[in-house]
Amino acid sequence: MPAMTKTAEPILEVTGLVKHYPLTQGILFKKQVGAVRAVDGVDFALGAGETLGIVGESGCGKSTVAKMLVNLEKPTAGTIKYKGEDITKMSGRALKAVRRNIQMVFQDPYTSLNPRMTVGDIIGEPYEIHPEVAPKGDRRQKVQDLLDVVGLNPEYINRYPHQFSGGQRQRIGIARGLALRPEIIVADEPVSALDVSVQAQVINLLDRLQSEFDLSYVFIAHDLSIVRHISDRVGVMYLGRIVEIGRDAEIYDHPTHPYTQALLSAVPVPDPEAREHRERIILTGDVPSPANPPSGCRFRTRCWKAQERCELEVPLLAVPAEFRLTTDPTAHDSACHFAEEKHVVPTDDLDDGVK
Repeated sequence: MPAMTKTAEPILEVTGLVKHYPLTQGILFKKQVGAVRAVDGVDFALGAGETLGIVGESGCGKSTVAKMLVNLEKPTAGTIKYKGEDITKMSGRALKAVRRNIQMVFQDPYTSLNPRMTVGDIIGEPYEIHPEVAPKGDRRQKVQDLLDVVGLNPEYINRYPHQFSGGQRQRIGIARGLALRPEIIVADEPVSALDVSVQAQVINLLDRLQSEFDLSYVFIAHDLSIVRHISDRVGVMYLGRIVEIGRDAEIYDHPTHPYTQALLSAVPVPDPEAREHRERIILTGDVPSPANPPSGCRFRTRCWKAQERCELEVPLLAVPAEFRLTTDPTAHDSACHFAEEKHVVPTDDLDDGVK
């Protein structure tokens, strides 16, 4: 990862990002009676060549954030700035140009590839949308080169997706994402549908491609060990908001938000001795509905530290924008009124076998 200072300009900056889905009733005359607050105020920055991991349990809004970053979903409010330009206000040619530089790798390799298209057509389809990238006569060779880059035989160019395994299909999806030589790849749980051994292969591939193509990643996942292996910084989401963000080692070794502490305490530890000496945090209650989140701190209904202040006052991340890309290894913050360090998982116990 390139060195970044506290004044480094981010390649991508997200501020106050909100996505609400309206809830309506009635058949002929529909009336909005509420909204599902899938994302409700997310802020982060991404540096050039950096990997930002976003973790959280299912339904916290991670995938919705991913879709807004590539403009598959329009935000209800907030800004997404790519090199200083707000892409949420773009349309036409300007938006098309930005989309070329921000590509996505989807979660499910079985549904993200068109079964009626050959591998060559799937990977080459971006060239149909952006013909300036590759003349027609060069496209077949470019597709074969991409297959080789992701570890597949270039001779597979005329095969169909059903002829490949899940890991191979995800490599095809990665090749498609690389076709336009983007600067940013948003990876939405790219290995969650794969076997553990195949996960390691795909993560190592992404790691290599980042250096080879000078890529920046927004890596979304729920597997904490994988996120730690690939990420430079980590943001933890809960019920539509980021509750803690910082350098990966600082988040994993010195978590200060109760939710982060609970997540890390649930990670399986292979060493029996280490397992006996760590504190297991058991959360009570269910995750509140995003259509009716709690007042104040959204985690308070499951938090053992909750007090009256948590019900009345929304805790905010206090890291100023100019410090979001700091190289200070201890710089991180929690959206908690009573944040304090709790060492719950030894550093070496999160080894996922990825080499």
